[in-house]
Amino acid sequence: MSRPRAKLTGNFPGCPVESTLSFLDGKWKGVILYHLLNGGTLRFNELRRHIPSVTQRMLTKQLRELEEAGLISRKVFPVVPPRVDYALTPLGLSMQPVIAVLKTWGDSHVVCENGTKYVRTPDGRKELAA
Repeated sequence: MSRPRAKLTGNFPGCPVESTLSFLDGKWKGVILYHLLNGGTLRFNELRRHIPSVTQRMLTKQLRELEEAGLISRKVFPVVPPRVDYALTPLGLSMQPVIAVLKTWGDSHVVCENGTKYVRTPDGRKELAA
């Protein structure tokens, strides 16, 4: 099985855009970072409530990859039932401008109506998003 791009950041030919995008590679990583930026420290189930479309397995996988990349920290409390908190590291907090620009672009160009996603073109038309 090939390694995900997020684990190959040392092998890029020097492209800073590709290297930066590798940290967000994955359907849910940017969304997780967004919620941690807005909500501060969150528990696993709080993140699941914020992102109802993600499966428990996928959320766990994406959180592990973000932790491995040094963008989030994971703190386990020795209680029953188990309590795990996720928070942004200083490196993760430095992603705030990137996430903010993505949100601004989405607010300006993406329209969701009745479960369908459209992209607003410069001339004001709506085109079905892929």
